[in-house]
Amino acid sequence: MPVAVVTDSTAYLPAELAGRHALTVVPLVVVRNGVEGLEGVEVSPADVAAALTARRVAVSTSRPAPEQFAEAYRRLFDAGADAVLSVHLSARLSGTHEAAALAATEFGDRVSVVDARSTGMGLGFPALAAGAAAARGEDLDGVRQAALDTIARTHTFFYVDTLEFLRRGGRITAAEAFLGTALSVKPILHVVDGTIAVRDKVRTAGRALARLVDLAVEAAGDGAVDVAVHHLGAPQRATDLGDVLRQRLGDRLRDRYLTEAGAVVAAHVGPGLACVVVHRRP
Repeated sequence: MPVAVVTDSTAYLPAELAGRHALTVVPLVVVRNGVEGLEGVEVSPADVAAALTARRVAVSTSRPAPEQFAEAYRRLFDAGADAVLSVHLSARLSGTHEAAALAATEFGDRVSVVDARSTGMGLGFPALAAGAAAARGEDLDGVRQAALDTIARTHTFFYVDTLEFLRRGGRITAAEAFLGTALSVKPILHVVDGTIAVRDKVRTAGRALARLVDLAVEAAGDGAVDVAVHHLGAPQRATDLGDVLRQRLGDRLRDRYLTEAGAVVAAHVGPGLACVVVHRRP
């Protein structure tokens, strides 16, 4: 393909999809008690969940070094690519986009970097759309536009058992975390223009999951949609969500994916995550 597509490990794409669309995935870094490991390669979600539960292990994450992206771009050009589209998780949540942009300066206008303004399949759907456009023979502008159009049609909603991990990582304010704890509410969050915000508050986990479904159906509108369900240490919760969404969306539901969120997201949300990403097809 004249245009190669690069993304990062927080897309949490099913492995077969990344391969089918010829996507290059650059892993983020997870740090446990000062020891670095690559997400999905050296550190698993279970590793992070165990560390968070034990509370004796300090867990943090960091972006890939710019040179990791530069190496990926060089390999793709050496393999025959004319250009590269590099699409990454929200620049307001991570320095990954910045690292990719720094690496891209080495290659001039042959590399274009896109901020997906989300993570999980909120990033994965734009990366897949870019890969499909590249396979059709689109030029770099066309591949970039396919990603941007998909970003505009994608919505991410998620539920966590506690806001404490998001507070620790600075992804929400201490006041928001305190409010959820003090009122004993179960928060439903969404990604808005690249940041995490509280969307709704309900009293029980069951109501929270039902509300997740309602929000996903509302976001789907009347047309065809693809849906991804992510979980962290809660596979049955994800399966149940997927089944209810299939019933509610009926024939409008085209592709459905169920995957476990990776170590980077695990470090910031904690066990129990349930996430629904809705992509409205054009």
